[in-house]
Amino acid sequence: MILTGDEIHKNVLNKKIIIDPFDEKNINPNSYNFSLGSKIKVYKDYVLDPKEENLVEEFYIPECGMYLNPSILYLGHTKETMGSNYFVPIIRGRSSTGRLGIFIHITADLIDIGSINQWTLMIHVVQPVKIYPNMPIGQVTFWSVLGDISLYCGKYQGSIGPKESKIYKDFIK
Repeated sequence: MILTGDEIHKNVLNKKIIIDPFDEKNINPNSYNFSLGSKIKVYKDYVLDPKEENLVEEFYIPECGMYLNPSILYLGHTKETMGSNYFVPIIRGRSSTGRLGIFIHITADLIDIGSINQWTLMIHVVQPVKIYPNMPIGQVTFWSVLGDISLYCGKYQGSIGPKESKIYKDFIK
């Protein structure tokens, strides 16, 4: 079951949900609005290989904003550190940013239980659009689980800032 906004707030206060920084104004009826962090990464090469480490360039998003181009995949991150050892977070773009043609997660909307970090946002835009650091960009919902809990302890645990793909490590035997 999905948690209501009141339940999210209660579980932040009792530390079963981590949202840092937390602002009560960002609570919705059944979600929490999160913001875009200050860094963006882009891959240096146009052609990417999942068996290789793909190099990236990192930029700070200036306060005056930064234009995104539809032909580039951008790796951003949440300003907030978020997660839970008790509930499963799922992230989505806000309808307001979706109406601007900004996709924030492409395929990875499910966050594993126990994954507590600044989450990487896989940002793609359908036309040029300007973004700003700290702009509201998405929302997270929290879902209760049924069964024994195994906490995430994978290669992205504890991430701060945007993280590029580490799938190449899955090919190493």
